[in-house]
Amino acid sequence: MNPLANTTAGQLASLPAAIPIHGLHHFAYRCRDAEETRHFYEDILGLPLFHYIRADTVPSTGEYCPYVHIFFRMTDGSCLAFFDLGDNQLAAPSANTPAWVNHIAMRVDSVARLEAMKIRIEGHGIEVLGVTDHRIFRSIYFFDPNGIRLELCAQLADPQQMQQEQEGIHARLDAWSLEKAQRLADISAVLPA
Repeated sequence: MNPLANTTAGQLASLPAAIPIHGLHHFAYRCRDAEETRHFYEDILGLPLFHYIRADTVPSTGEYCPYVHIFFRMTDGSCLAFFDLGDNQLAAPSANTPAWVNHIAMRVDSVARLEAMKIRIEGHGIEVLGVTDHRIFRSIYFFDPNGIRLELCAQLADPQQMQQEQEGIHARLDAWSLEKAQRLADISAVLPA
């Protein structure tokens, strides 16, 4: 259900303007084991363990759930964070989403460094897909010990090329929405009632 569906234009006009969002603070996932996760992110990928929280109650909901929350910091100050709920369980994959869809992509400085990280990660016995050429960047893909798909990227396009990539972007999204709506309508037309 869309909560904006019942909002009038006047109500929207009276809201404060959107403020700039400066970047990612952290992205949090569930992990099976905090130490296993620390080893992977700190010892293999080189992201320092930056912050640790141990609590029994979830601050936002008040729910009782003993946990450890660990944060690994990237050079831009943003973090990847993980919750160990103390039960040695992985997060269940989404039944309606292919494994390649949900992932987090992190940037490295160059293709040479991307290739070096591929060698390093493979040297730890982790399967790596790529180097994949996405035209504006190259990347490698692999899974962490929690089944989370990760991507390391090296940007190829300069700011001018990225500006050109933005031209007509809303029209292309509108075209996709129309294409998708037609595809869904075609599927609905052949399904039994």
